[in-house]
Amino acid sequence: MSSSSNNINSVFYAESYHPIQAGSIDGTDVLPHDNAVLRAHLCSNAALYDPLGDLKIIGDPYRTIFVGRLSHLTTEHTLQKAMSKYGRVKNLRLVRHIVTGASRGYAFVEFESEREMRRAYLDAHHSIVDDAEILVDYNRQQLMPGWIPRRLGGGLGGRKESGQLRFGGRERPFRAPLQPIPYEELKKLGIPPPPEGRYMSRFQVPSPPRKPRSLVEKEKYSHKRSSAEREDFSQRSSPTERDEHRRTTGGKQYPRKRSRVEEECQHEKSPEDRSDYSPKSTPVERDHIYKWSSSDREEHYHSRSTAERGEVSQKRSSKGKEERSSKRHRHHSRSKH
Repeated sequence: MSSSSNNINSVFYAESYHPIQAGSIDGTDVLPHDNAVLRAHLCSNAALYDPLGDLKIIGDPYRTIFVGRLSHLTTEHTLQKAMSKYGRVKNLRLVRHIVTGASRGYAFVEFESEREMRRAYLDAHHSIVDDAEILVDYNRQQLMPGWIPRRLGGGLGGRKESGQLRFGGRERPFRAPLQPIPYEELKKLGIPPPPEGRYMSRFQVPSPPRKPRSLVEKEKYSHKRSSAEREDFSQRSSPTERDEHRRTTGGKQYPRKRSRVEEECQHEKSPEDRSDYSPKSTPVERDHIYKWSSSDREEHYHSRSTAERGEVSQKRSSKGKEERSSKRHRHHSRSKH
């Protein structure tokens, strides 16, 4: 493919990592130009680096950004405060030296959602944290196929004075090739050739990889399934089982509102009986105490109302007898006089 004059100032970015290609300014080199590229190439061929072998890696890589070029004075608190401007920070890991504990100048920040991660990817790049201009990229360690870190001769970017420049990343993208591309040699080495018709301007922002649709659907399905199981459990289980399930799973419990009959019964109970309603009793015991059937409630209310009516009528009859006897006594005393 011969590049046209329109692509002279255009760039492209690496979608997968190859050490020899990363060491080339236009992605067309077939020989390593420094010892670090050779070392990274040997590590890649021998599969000596496992990107998922780091036990400290946690969280969703699609919600995680890489933050580089940090000041060695930056702490976890300072970085979290700076990243909280772009979203809710879920996890943060500032990489430190295993012996001295000093910051190594880069960190991984996980956000609550992929949208917040993309906002930080766009807006936090080249921002200032502790008087240092930071670099923000997506989590290439887990999401970029064939990734080799800088400590093994790979990586991306770099400074001229270090003598270990790497291309294809956000800071130093590949330039459009000006010479004929050696397709056959690139194919033998397994180096991906430059793209056709997908060049970008240097001022355009490359988009980080999105989560595969299968994973998104799997998460939605698991979420719907869990919610459906909860609804099914709530329909099939009794109130006692639901309270026990909330207690064992750590869910919040709210006391059930008692009816007027139950409150009256509680006031009529003796102190020994009232102790059953103490807050220290278990949810199962409270549910057993509160569990009144409709027939029991009606029977209790009817018996109570009948007893009250009988007591009132008895009081009225005794009062009437007293009044009649007092009237007879007054009348009899008057007749004598």
